[in-house]
Amino acid sequence: MLNKFLEKEEFSSYEDFMQGFKVKVPENFNFGYDVVDAWAKAVPEKEALLWANDKGDVKHVTYGALKNISDQCAAFFQGIGIEKGDRVMLILKRRVEWWYAMVALHKIGAVAIPATHMLTDKDIMYRCHMAGISCVISCGDPIVLGHVQKARRFCPMLRHCISIGPLVPNGFYDFWRGLQEAAPLEEIKRNKVTDNFLLYFTSGTTGEPKMVMHDYSYPLAHIVTAKYWHNLNDESLHLTLADTGWGKAAWGKFYGQMIAGATVFVYDYEGHFKPAELLRVMQDFKITSFCAPPTIYRFLVRENIEEYDLSSLKWCTTAGEPLNPSVFEKWHDRTGIIIREAYGQTETTMVVGTYPWVTPKPGAMGLRNPQYDIDVVDEKGNSVGPMEHGELVIKIGDKKTLGLFKKYYRNEEMTEHRIVDGKYHTGDVVYFDHDGYFWFVSRIDDVIKTSGYRVGPFEVESALMTHPAVLECAVTAVPDDLRGQIVKATIVLNKEYRDKASDSLVKELQAHVKRETAPYKYPRIIDFVDELPKTISGKVQRAAIRKEDSKQL
Repeated sequence: MLNKFLEKEEFSSYEDFMQGFKVKVPENFNFGYDVVDAWAKAVPEKEALLWANDKGDVKHVTYGALKNISDQCAAFFQGIGIEKGDRVMLILKRRVEWWYAMVALHKIGAVAIPATHMLTDKDIMYRCHMAGISCVISCGDPIVLGHVQKARRFCPMLRHCISIGPLVPNGFYDFWRGLQEAAPLEEIKRNKVTDNFLLYFTSGTTGEPKMVMHDYSYPLAHIVTAKYWHNLNDESLHLTLADTGWGKAAWGKFYGQMIAGATVFVYDYEGHFKPAELLRVMQDFKITSFCAPPTIYRFLVRENIEEYDLSSLKWCTTAGEPLNPSVFEKWHDRTGIIIREAYGQTETTMVVGTYPWVTPKPGAMGLRNPQYDIDVVDEKGNSVGPMEHGELVIKIGDKKTLGLFKKYYRNEEMTEHRIVDGKYHTGDVVYFDHDGYFWFVSRIDDVIKTSGYRVGPFEVESALMTHPAVLECAVTAVPDDLRGQIVKATIVLNKEYRDKASDSLVKELQAHVKRETAPYKYPRIIDFVDELPKTISGKVQRAAIRKEDSKQL
């Protein structure tokens, strides 16, 4: 499959990769037809998905089955009036129906909007009004269905609601009944690769979520993600731990993995994440490749990993937030596997990563993806040199950069604010070292300026994370008359330290940071909390901490 889209598939070094990697993008590429159906025609019994839940249910989905069910699904959607360009939101947790519905929407040219099950009725209303959503496909969870029902009363543009069951409220279509009763799939006019394809609402660490629109070339941009970061082949069984409402699902549970020929493993569980249960699943199903946010690794390294047989596991990756070097080292010590980091945004695919030919540096995001022409610039837009902090930007040439979003949907002002003079401004402060490795510092809004120094929250958080008392932490700035700003750490303690929160522990942690990093970076204020404020995708909301602090000044 890869040779259909790549001029060259195998590379001997990073330099070879940078010089020789190029994606062939067909003018009317459609992931549903050109990948899913192509696999189904060539090897119909090839396993596309291996799905398991926490109740012991297991489903094996071949490409032949995925083609047939997605065709039925597309016919059902056609029958109720869903057309090319319609915006359709999917709130399906990790149910297998997500893959069926996504492929079907791609085939008929509708715009898919994956969304997390943690949305409230107000969140759903906001998304329906902002994007003009005409259909919501929901899991059968009564809480989720209740939120959809409440929102629907205030969303006249929302014409259709579908439930995959078992609970199907009045006024909702029954997904599986709809598939059974659907007329044959009508002939569909092929899309252009530049057509609207996939829309994500950003997680909104500051302000309201923005609508990020990608076109039909987006799956091809994830070839690098799957083949050269996850290191997948047609014998791989890959698990990315992510809700289907997150962009991470597109990165790790769908497009690139299927193009590369790997089998996507889906672990569908309810309730809170249980590290020991995940390790058991990885052992029992013999996962070969694993990707998860750093938060997941932080919990896993606190388990008795040696009790599980993870001999099938060969490759581990992480993205979504910076990986603390201490977690990198602990995972390697316990498993013998290095974690390979990458960086990207909802607006992009993987921009920087750690590839098979690259030796990771703990804490570094990796090296540039050849798809992107990137730079690091100062506040005036001038390029900076090695070890200098600046904003990461993506240079845009005459042709659209493969993997970069089209625009912020229905928000030209924001699009023009972020794309200036031929550059997309990521809003992330980074630096690169003399070997070309990129290191994350912070979001631009999160940089702390104290006594003339610039401090990135991540470097202080990484220092704190090496102390055994710290489970999670967030570092923010607090206004100060003398120093301009001072460093504050909001900390969640490990359970064995929960009853030890005290002034003496504060002093111990401050001294620890002074030893681990430059003394001026230590947190002058430390708060112990039960949990950190996070977005629905699990990212820490430092802006929420700053806002709460401002109320107390």
